[in-house]
Amino acid sequence: MTTRTYNCPVEAAIEVFGGKWKPLILWWLHQRTWRFAELRRQIPGITEKMLTQQLRELEADGIVDRRIYPTVPPKVEYSLTEYGRSLKRALREICDWGRSHMERMGAVQASPNGAAGAIGDGEKGVPGPVRQASKRRQRVGSL
Repeated sequence: MTTRTYNCPVEAAIEVFGGKWKPLILWWLHQRTWRFAELRRQIPGITEKMLTQQLRELEADGIVDRRIYPTVPPKVEYSLTEYGRSLKRALREICDWGRSHMERMGAVQASPNGAAGAIGDGEKGVPGPVRQASKRRQRVGSL
């Protein structure tokens, strides 16, 4: 195995869970175990191909566990490994920062039914699509 060199610890962390989709996937997996289709419904806008790719990368990094049940049709569940659960504090801090940022911007959080509402209308700590109260709201749809 080749030893990696990083310029700072943030670079090492971002290599594992950076990008558009991985933080959202990790957030939902830190809530509970999900089947693939359930998880995909929690993240509107992600394609099946992208979710599969991101889950495989997180699994290869030891963050996500993929459990296959020998049933017909096959049942597959995804959850965080113990190592993956060590991200819980970081995810909570990112969520808290995001909530403060939304308030600063005057943004709203989508409710579980997809409608936009005031921050805090939904379950505390659950990320949702951020939409500006402007023309952008009309063209963005669900994130």
